[in-house]
Amino acid sequence: MSVREAVDLADERGLDLVEVAPNSQPPVCRVLDYGKFRYQQSKKEKELKKSQHTQALGEIRMRPKIGQHDFDFKSRTVRKLITNGDKVKVSVVFRGRESTHPELAIDLLRKMSENVEDIAGMDTPPQIEGRGISMVLAPVKTKKNKAEKGTETNGKVQAEDPQGNSEEN
Repeated sequence: MSVREAVDLADERGLDLVEVAPNSQPPVCRVLDYGKFRYQQSKKEKELKKSQHTQALGEIRMRPKIGQHDFDFKSRTVRKLITNGDKVKVSVVFRGRESTHPELAIDLLRKMSENVEDIAGMDTPPQIEGRGISMVLAPVKTKKNKAEKGTETNGKVQAEDPQGNSEEN
């Protein structure tokens, strides 16, 4: 169809002639209501943005002489942030002469990493930054094996053996 015929057809229907794929050979056009088309496109973009999860970077700061209860509390906070899918920067801040013992901070960071190793991995190793040492922990993506986890049917878990038979638990 020629361009002139397409424009006349669009005017006759009270719609617009919109070029959908300009790079194809020949270019593809559609006869549609352009305002409605733009509205639908913006709704699709908003829906895609809603479903995306942006990974934030939370930060936990502590001192080298932190108490056990305080350390456990910070560890629970790190777990909470990581289960939400965020990265966590764990920092140990020095004051005064504490900076002469960086091994204390590295031990604390290693201990924190071991506390959350089931759900998080070390994204960046401990590094000296100004008056402190910090590392970044990121959520670990786990692959679920059907053989290990089993398949769920009607609220019951069935474990599968290598022959393909299923046993209800």
